[in-house]
Amino acid sequence: MPLHDSNSPLSPPPTPMLFRSLLSLLLLLSPTLSFTSSTPNLRSPSSLSASPLKLIITGAPASGKGTQCLSLKNRYDLTHLSTGDMLRMAVSNGTPTGLKAKEFMDAGKLVPDEVVCGIISESLPKDSGFLLDGFPRTESQATTLNALMEEKGLGCIDCVIYLDVEESSLVERVTGRRIDPDTGDSYHIKFNPCTDPEISKRLTQRSDDTEEKVKVRLMEFRSNVEAVNGAYGEKVKRVDGNKSVEEVWESIREIVDSI
Repeated sequence: MPLHDSNSPLSPPPTPMLFRSLLSLLLLLSPTLSFTSSTPNLRSPSSLSASPLKLIITGAPASGKGTQCLSLKNRYDLTHLSTGDMLRMAVSNGTPTGLKAKEFMDAGKLVPDEVVCGIISESLPKDSGFLLDGFPRTESQATTLNALMEEKGLGCIDCVIYLDVEESSLVERVTGRRIDPDTGDSYHIKFNPCTDPEISKRLTQRSDDTEEKVKVRLMEFRSNVEAVNGAYGEKVKRVDGNKSVEEVWESIREIVDSI
């Protein structure tokens, strides 16, 4: 007859000695046991990466870069480097560089490389991830950026996110854009109208946001974008920017999480 029958109500309970023996056996076997997770190893906001993310987001004027930059910055804790914002600040402050840049911006032309590259060189962070917004815009700028990163020991760009939007949509987005000069907030007469009467009174349109000038900018952008994308090859990921903001963000998030 067995010493212990678990199905019998009269069976004595297992002794402490038996528990200790089972525990010892499990400890001996534990090095050979392994556990796997079905969750994919995706990059998350708290991911401890040996190398901080280095991203570029590119797209024509009004392709939606600003909106997606905010989401990227918050999710991945990136330093957002917007050449447009930096140049406009220089123009607003009346600096020599700003005044030089204003001549080109008012004409709807791209600001010369030497002006833009100088700002970028001073702004690249050494110990954190960053998101370049609106740079590089030419093949020459891409070459300069790669050289700057190598010189500063920053490695290379991880991914280039290209927001691809139809030209007719871009023109409508640009010409309807309005800016609050006090806060820098952006509105649109159709897609995001201002509901505050007091703010509406002070809204302005940028001097280069007319249909004539935006078409000049689009022509220059199209002539350069393929050359820029060619500098990064398979690292360029095209995203359909004609979709909703939420759908565009989901596509971008999936791309970056897989890096």
